[in-house]
Amino acid sequence: MAEKEATIYIIDVGSSMGKKHSGREETDLNWSMRYVWDKISSAVATGRKTLAIGVLGLRTDETSNELDGEQSFEHISVLQPISQILMPELRHLGHAITPSSTEAGDAISALVVAIQTISTYCKKLKYRRQIVLVTNGRGPMDDSDVDEITKKIRQDNMELVILGVDFDDADYGFKEEDKDATKSQNEASLKALAESCDGVYGTLEQAISELGLPRIKATRPVHSYKGQLTLGDPEHYDSAMCIDVERYPKTMVAKAPTASNFVTRLDVPNGESSVQSSATIVSDIGAQDRDNHAGASNGFTSIKGTRAYQIIDEDGPGGKRDVDREELAKGYEYGRTAVHISESEENVTKLETQASFDIIGFVPKNKYEVYMNMSPACIVIAQKTNEKAKMAFSSLIHALFELETYAVARLVTKEGRSPVLVILAPSIEPDYECLLDVQLPFAEDVRSYEFPPLDKVITVSGKVLKEHRNLPNEELQKSMSDYVDRMDLSTFGRDDEGQPSEYMAMDDTFSPVLHRINQAIRWRAVHPTEAIPPPYEILTRYSKPPADLATANQALLERLITAADVKKVPPKHKGRKRDRNYIKPLSGLNVEELLGREKRTKISHENAIPEFKQMLATTEDLGAIQDAAKQMSGIIRSQIRHSLGDSGYARAIEGLSVMRMELIAMEEPGAYNLFITDLKKELLASELGGDRREMWWEIRVGKLGLIDEKESPLSNVSEEDARSFLSSKRNVV
Repeated sequence: MAEKEATIYIIDVGSSMGKKHSGREETDLNWSMRYVWDKISSAVATGRKTLAIGVLGLRTDETSNELDGEQSFEHISVLQPISQILMPELRHLGHAITPSSTEAGDAISALVVAIQTISTYCKKLKYRRQIVLVTNGRGPMDDSDVDEITKKIRQDNMELVILGVDFDDADYGFKEEDKDATKSQNEASLKALAESCDGVYGTLEQAISELGLPRIKATRPVHSYKGQLTLGDPEHYDSAMCIDVERYPKTMVAKAPTASNFVTRLDVPNGESSVQSSATIVSDIGAQDRDNHAGASNGFTSIKGTRAYQIIDEDGPGGKRDVDREELAKGYEYGRTAVHISESEENVTKLETQASFDIIGFVPKNKYEVYMNMSPACIVIAQKTNEKAKMAFSSLIHALFELETYAVARLVTKEGRSPVLVILAPSIEPDYECLLDVQLPFAEDVRSYEFPPLDKVITVSGKVLKEHRNLPNEELQKSMSDYVDRMDLSTFGRDDEGQPSEYMAMDDTFSPVLHRINQAIRWRAVHPTEAIPPPYEILTRYSKPPADLATANQALLERLITAADVKKVPPKHKGRKRDRNYIKPLSGLNVEELLGREKRTKISHENAIPEFKQMLATTEDLGAIQDAAKQMSGIIRSQIRHSLGDSGYARAIEGLSVMRMELIAMEEPGAYNLFITDLKKELLASELGGDRREMWWEIRVGKLGLIDEKESPLSNVSEEDARSFLSSKRNVV
């Protein structure tokens, strides 16, 4: 369980915080709140009830705190009582934190209020206590009681963090020019206070610049197996090896948070509004509870799904009948049938197993192929409180390490689980020893494929060619080898001492999807209407080669392009299908004339669709295309008009579908849109042989409405207009 935390943020909202300094385009308060909002919204996302946060306003217009009876504590207000913060409190803070119209208010007195608030809330319980002061240091400050404050902070084991707007910080390399005397004196006093209680003092510039560095979530280790690692059969042989071990995940995919579905509540009072995105902050701990709370507090309620089961029943309504889940039976697909296995016989399909971890053999390290890794890695250690097991396990690890051997083991993590094979590799570090394991494939898991060799060409007759137009020559191989060597990233980076180091270290490579989604959620939670900022630079840094390295090796790249004879393919020009150039045979003969095909000018009712396609395929003239569309339109109208009931609707729908697809391919959407618009009016006005609204329903079901600009760039119909056209209203055009 995560430890309890209590944090109070003291936000300076004096009138000077509403001004812009140091060439920034936003006020000091808005700039400072970047850091505060990031910290608070990250706490909200965890959903932890043991993470309490309070917010004090410094230099506020009014006074509201526990010690407001004394003059020295004026202009200090509690903006958020210390408690768990959820979306409603977060939105309230967004409106409450605004620049005031006064400069009165003492930062040291605000620290006293914060200490008193934390002490009252935490009492003598075990909490991680933290106070964060964010100020520009331009207000009056009385530091006469600093010694007592330092004593109290040390006594209660509190952590003090002081971040200042444009505060000088030699370690970070920032210094504000032309600083007034009051601010300089306040900075010196606050720095001395932070150092006296072993706190953190720094400039806000550094804190904000580090916001883009993703924070790795600390996970609590949960063992997947806890029992004995055996070699041999301990039930029948005393010489068998048994070591008490524990198994934990070493690597695991970090999944991005998911959004939940909500619907608008009907009991929301008039005048209250909510933002959809605010209801989607979730995490993997207590997500259901937060979904319900977030939905209720933002005018939304969570959705509960249900499932219905139906079977075919000719006597039931619609030819189907609902059945209860209890009436269902499980079956296994067997060819085109299903084999039923009752619940009483289900144990036949399950392998009865007991939790175990048995070494079944060994394999030389150099004989193991890395591609056989089938799972995330896990770590196996000796039982933490068993000294005898630690010694025996260490002996096994060192034996495998010295012999350069891996162990193969059969693992069943819990009773009734399917057994898996794992490979155990020794790992010896200065501070610990362990075995690393990954799952091995069974015979059915391996996929064997055969591909042609890359270094030679084998002809149909079996002749082996070493030189071929599809094989790289020596010049190309050398150019590629030189370019790969020069683009090596293993030594392109620089460490703190300026020495060559790895450019793309594992610890600096973060998941762009995971952290980008978290960034967007935090921003939208605090700023419901503002545009989401671009992703942090560190998330996109490794999406392309380093610019300096690519520029330095541009000449090698040009030589490689020349050796490979790389040519730029010209972009494909969009043109009408009727203007396409047909590929002519090498003989130059006209295939159409040889086959005796005529250019069709008339379409018959009996064979409308094939003749319509043939007419379009043998013409490039716009007038002929429009004439074909006009003839097909008349045939479709005739099929509808002379249909006895709905007997002719299927042929008409098929003709409409073909006509629509062909005119899209011919890039003439206008001809179809004009026809379907007129056809709709005629159907709804009963001008085609009576009430034909059922035909319009078939058109809607088949989605044979207007061709929009998404389906054809040459269409002038928007997607919204195309959707609204499929309604039954006559006035839609």
